[in-house]
Amino acid sequence: MKSLLPGSRGYFAIGVEGVSKSVNLGNLLRSAHAFGASFVFAIGADPRVMETRADTSKAASHIPLYHWRSVAEMSLPKSCRLVGLEFIDEASELPSFAHPTQAAYVLGPERGSLSPALLAKCHHIVRIPTAFSLNLATAGAIVMYDRLRSLGRFAARPVAEGGDAGLLPPHRQGGPRKRRRQA
Repeated sequence: MKSLLPGSRGYFAIGVEGVSKSVNLGNLLRSAHAFGASFVFAIGADPRVMETRADTSKAASHIPLYHWRSVAEMSLPKSCRLVGLEFIDEASELPSFAHPTQAAYVLGPERGSLSPALLAKCHHIVRIPTAFSLNLATAGAIVMYDRLRSLGRFAARPVAEGGDAGLLPPHRQGGPRKRRRQA
């Protein structure tokens, strides 16, 4: 499961618990496709939402979309870290969060929060530092952009406003490293 975007490391998925609006799932699916997600998932979604997605990029034909009826039914890859996105005080601020190399991000429903059962399964809880909650597809896009910006291979930002960022130095592969054995 490799990310589709060059220069990024690991893989990621994004999903939502209890989504009730097909347009939100469609927008999240489209953004996931654009950012190179390995898969998208829904937990406890209304079956009608799963059938009537609004997705103009036809992302479902390019990346898998899983639907689990409950948190107990959810099955992620072995090394995948579940990261909940929730607007609570205990959450880490997204700009300061070190993204796991293998991660599945999960958002709550349009009018609610992640269930206690799902929060208990999360390895990390993060929040976008805003004054109030955002639309779930917008929040998902922000998290995916932050992941790409954090783990992708990009030139450093310029120091001055509007300045030239310069070129990214070419990747170098070094020779084998010699390791000393400890007694």
